[in-house]
Amino acid sequence: MREKIDKVIEILLVSIMSILVLDVLWQVFSRYVLSAPSSFTDELAGFLLIWVGMLGAAYVAGKNEHLAIDLMLQKMKGVKKRRMQTFINTLVGLFALFVMVFGGSWLVYTRFYLNVKSAALALPLGYVYLIVPLSGLLIIYYAIDNSLNQNIEE
Repeated sequence: MREKIDKVIEILLVSIMSILVLDVLWQVFSRYVLSAPSSFTDELAGFLLIWVGMLGAAYVAGKNEHLAIDLMLQKMKGVKKRRMQTFINTLVGLFALFVMVFGGSWLVYTRFYLNVKSAALALPLGYVYLIVPLSGLLIIYYAIDNSLNQNIEE
């Protein structure tokens, strides 16, 4: 299951980055070659960057390649190391649950409820911020999976 989720996220990240590159290239071309800058490209680039950042954070959390200070963990061995990894995964999962899932869901709900739309694209901002609780759920999944499967890896 984890490999399938990783593959879907990889494809999404590559697709979003490709669209982001094309969007920025169009902005540069329309501004400097056509002398008529496109009105939506700045906004779209910002939204795509939010999605790449949040989805990328979930992806690297799943790969255990996120930024971490693990000097203490490197010196531990055996049961102590597994307990510390479980503790860290629990903290990461709780953060993702409360901040990203609950807080992000509230953000999405209020943006839809208040009918907030972006200026240039007239896109409901709830869709833009929907990636926050989705990434939170992915991080929780990865934290649980990492905790359950860490004994197999050692």
